[in-house]
Amino acid sequence: MQGDKKIYKCIGTVQHYAWGGHDFIPALLGLENADKKPCAEYWLGAHPSAPAKLESEGQLLSWYELMRQEPVKYLGDKVYEKYGELPYLFKVLDVKEMLSIQVHPTKEEAIKGFEREEAENIPIDAPYRNYKDKNHKPEVMVALSDFWLLHGFKIEDDLNKTLQVIPEFASLLPVFEKDGYYGLYKTVMEFPTEQADEILTPLVKRELKTTHQKNEPGYWVNKLYANGFEGKNIDKGIFSVYFFNIVRLQPGEAIFQGAGLPHAYLEGQNVELMANSDNVLRGGLTPKHIDVPELLKHISFVGTEPNILYPQASDAGEINYPLPVEDFAISALQLQKGQEYKSTSLSSEIILVMQGGVAVNQQQQYKRGEAFVVLPDTEYTVAATADASLLYRAFVPLKAK
Repeated sequence: MQGDKKIYKCIGTVQHYAWGGHDFIPALLGLENADKKPCAEYWLGAHPSAPAKLESEGQLLSWYELMRQEPVKYLGDKVYEKYGELPYLFKVLDVKEMLSIQVHPTKEEAIKGFEREEAENIPIDAPYRNYKDKNHKPEVMVALSDFWLLHGFKIEDDLNKTLQVIPEFASLLPVFEKDGYYGLYKTVMEFPTEQADEILTPLVKRELKTTHQKNEPGYWVNKLYANGFEGKNIDKGIFSVYFFNIVRLQPGEAIFQGAGLPHAYLEGQNVELMANSDNVLRGGLTPKHIDVPELLKHISFVGTEPNILYPQASDAGEINYPLPVEDFAISALQLQKGQEYKSTSLSSEIILVMQGGVAVNQQQQYKRGEAFVVLPDTEYTVAATADASLLYRAFVPLKAK
């Protein structure tokens, strides 16, 4: 790598998970997808399992390996001292099919869980392993389209109404009144399969005969069983579709999800920024491993009023999304042709062009779907070369010296 170079084109990795769409990410990146492979996520970061490549002198080199060789150069003193790695992972997601209901542990609990499973000699890639690393996994997403998700339990009055209105949930209302959110969720997640089927079968059959809007649980039940309903071994995640908030975000709106908050992405495209972790405890809408006792230890059993972060542009063209974490931050740059954004990086930054095009320091040109990395302590100027250029910027929110 060039010793004095500070800005590099960044090539990420496409992840072909089954729930992904076929068109959005290939179109963004200018790739053909003749085989119609699902393209679920585009990773931009230094995660060891799928690190981005930095381009220099015609070569593409692993950003993860470069950080291992010269950590201070690629991370900066403060980030290296505090985290020892790039503490965030930046992604683009295209959610065609619903993702699993999930919750993430705190950092302290992740350390305990990881060390416990290591002591038990559970292979790191075992499908029944809960903790892949020692990190927490808070995350923020910014919608690129209309985006739908489940986000936390409904507030008490709303959940009470749900339990009263759905005939099959009549027996659950006294459980909620007596034992609250924990008692209700524990009860349904610990139901024997036959008991869950007995409650959910008539509910699912009725919903499949009804037309619903996307803000109604029945819509997502219909989507889950679009290919047929057998009436047995029903996914207990359906309870959560009724118990949780169904949230719609419009393009540019964002939402943060911290440790303990149960959630699931349902449909749409977004950019997502998270701590550099793969710790997921699942609660349904998935054939993957569900560890109910471990799940119950980590969920925040409170009603949640979704806190949508609305975009507010400044004169400089930057939109900030305030977050309650130190690991990462995200902003959007909305620039008209000829408009400039000037900054000095305090950490390594990843900047992704979602619309239009830009010139960086009057030299490097980047268009839609392309990304670049700015190393720490680098002055840079981004100038829009097209109208309505939109970029997303991921960084560690350090304070200037």
